[in-house]
Amino acid sequence: MQINLTGHHVDITDSLRDYVDTKFTKLERHFDHISNVHVILNVEKLNQKAEATVHLSGAEVFASSENTDMYAAIDSMIDKLDRQVIRHKEKLKKH
Repeated sequence: MQINLTGHHVDITDSLRDYVDTKFTKLERHFDHISNVHVILNVEKLNQKAEATVHLSGAEVFASSENTDMYAAIDSMIDKLDRQVIRHKEKLKKH
């Protein structure tokens, strides 16, 4: 799985990159057909925004989250993606 990490008005530190990588390994445990991920971290005044597009086999999943803390925004975004990936996996099993 390839992770592209982009920062708007925020420096992508090593700890931030490691945190995102660690969180996406959780997603990969649920569904191993993830080809690549594009993550955008954005800071707008007091809001920290994390959004990601995940390319699955046969679909694309998008989620975004805002919080005052970047790590909390990433956590929330991963939870949303996790639910969508599981839903996609269940759809594939039905067919």
